[in-house]
Amino acid sequence: MRRKDRQLTEARAIDAVLNDADTCHLALMDGDRPYAVALNYGWERGDAEKLTLYFHCAKEGKKLDLVDANANAAFVIDTGHELVTGDRPCDWSMNYRSVAGNGRIRRARDGAERAKALSLLMSHYAGNAAFAAMGDFDPKELGPTEALVLECAEVTGKQRK
Repeated sequence: MRRKDRQLTEARAIDAVLNDADTCHLALMDGDRPYAVALNYGWERGDAEKLTLYFHCAKEGKKLDLVDANANAAFVIDTGHELVTGDRPCDWSMNYRSVAGNGRIRRARDGAERAKALSLLMSHYAGNAAFAAMGDFDPKELGPTEALVLECAEVTGKQRK
């Protein structure tokens, strides 16, 4: 990272971005061309603080075709956008906080992992307590839903305030 003064290095600071943001921009490969899509997400840190992102989608479509063909993926999550104005054009900028990374993406292995992914998504958007009060997923609703799991190999954070 060129601007080390803007780098977020602590997991706590990166997790704050993940908590505050609401959209992940996922990049996959479509042959020799990139394909990017904005998605809702859930996330968790596992062993050794490794970050895993979770997404949901239908059981078929271009995104799944691309994941099946090439498991390499990258992502960007950003929040806290605030325009900074100035007297001259080059004085203008943008405040932000972001997390970017890459890793390997795959379909959820089974119904239990799919339910875990959806639980993490719901907890991210509804909050743990509100989601817990809703009860379990209806198996009929889980049937037509696919989940994607992105096991991150590299993650970096950055901010401008």
